[in-house]
Formats: sequence, C-alpha cells, structure tokens
Amino acid sequence: MVMPNTIFQQVTDALRPNRRIARPIHVGYAVASAAVFGAAWSLSSGAVPSPAGVAAALARLWTEHGLFDALAASFVLNAQAIAWTTAIALGLAYLTVVPAVRPLAAAISKLRFTGLVGWAFVFTLWARDGHQLKLWMLVFGMAPFFVTAMTAVVAELPRERFDHARTLGLTEWRVVWEVVIRGTADQALEALRQNAAMGWMALTMVEGLVRSEGGIGALMLNENKHLDLDGVFALIAVVLAVGIAQDAALGWLRRAACPHVQRSKP
Repeated sequence: MVMPNTIFQQVTDALRPNRRIARPIHVGYAVASAAVFGAAWSLSSGAVPSPAGVAAALARLWTEHGLFDALAASFVLNAQAIAWTTAIALGLAYLTVVPAVRPLAAAISKLRFTGLVGWAFVFTLWARDGHQLKLWMLVFGMAPFFVTAMTAVVAELPRERFDHARTLGLTEWRVVWEVVIRGTADQALEALRQNAAMGWMALTMVEGLVRSEGGIGALMLNENKHLDLDGVFALIAVVLAVGIAQDAALGWLRRAACPHVQRSKP
C-alpha cells in the first residue's frame, strides 16, 4: 500500500522542478514570500519609504488630494482604451483571413517598435480635447502588441479545422466565425488580459502630458516633483492593487466564457 506523503515531503516537493503541490502548501509558500518581502522592506535603510510612511501618505492622498476621483478618472480612461484596443486588434487579426488585409495588420504590428515621441504632436492636432488625446495615445501604445499576438494565433490555426468546417457545408464567412473567432476566444481573452496591463504602465506619461482631467498619473508626477517618495510609493501600491484586481477579473471572465479550457487541463 502506498503511504500518503508527509507534510515535510510535500514542502520539499515544492523545491523540485515539475512537481504538483497541494493548495495549502502553495498558500504557505506565498505567505512566507510575503513575510520575507515585508521584513526586507521594513529593514531597508532609507532606500525606499517605510510601510508606515507609505500608509500615512495614502491616507493623506485620499483625504486631501482627491485620490478616489483621480483613480476613478484613470480607471475610466484605461477601460475605454482597453475596449478600443480590443475592437481594433481583434478586428484586424480576424480579418487577416482576407489576404488583402494582411499587409495592413503587419504594418500596424510593426508600430510596436516606435514610441510616442513625435506621434503625440500628431494626435494633439487630431484630437478634439484632452480626454480624446490621452485615449488615442493609450490605444496607439497597446494596439500593435495586441494585433501582433492575435495575428500569430490566427496564422497558427491548423488547416484541418478549416477543412473540417467546410465538409459540414459551412460558407467561408461561417467558417471564419466558427474556427477563427469562436475557436480562438480563449486565446483572445488571454491576450486581452496580458495587454490590458500596458495601459496602467503608460498612464503616468499620458496623464502627465495632459493634466486637464487629473488622474492618478498626474497625481503621481506631482508627488514625484516634490520628492515625496512616500506619496509616490503609495500611488504605486494603489495602481498595483487595481491592476491585480483587473487581471483577476479578466482571468475569471476567461474561465467563465471558456470553461472547456479548464476541463482540458490535466
């Protein structure tokens, strides 16, 4: 009879490659890692603000500097940018089944090597207000990466799936719907989850250029200008918390919309 693993064996298994461990062991290592990080942060000799200083700065920013309103403005802007990016990127990626569209999608994917310097002036001339300018800059920063990821997914679809759909008597556009759009829904949601984080990274620069609506990026630059590192790290912690929550929500959406992905895991 095979004896069950002891707790010590399960703990040591987590230190070996390619092992599966129980959830309590996983949680234990996560708690231990957090404790080590917290201790190292508390003992850091002035390199970064202390946890107490960051907590005090967070309370000050919330009560005196309108942190909630700034976070709400940034969240709405980022959500709009994600929505536009998703629509543009998925539309182009799915249309690469049409050969005439492939050069356009390839050209847009190459824009990921360019920065926003220079383009910001062009968008300023085109945009009707500051909000639209920030929105366009965020979309321009995220869309090429999303297009690149999804065009690769579409290009790697096995030809057998298309042939199988045709044998069922489907028209070519119905084949596109069933094989390309529905068939890659889980990968599209995963690409969305990965690319959605870029918006929070670019917010500081975008909201620093256009401060008319405020936002957490503008607030962070103000704190940095006055060398208030406690405030800067408090805002970084807020963005990190919101980003983790957003990532978890998109992960839940993928699992809910594509339950077959979970069932196919070993």
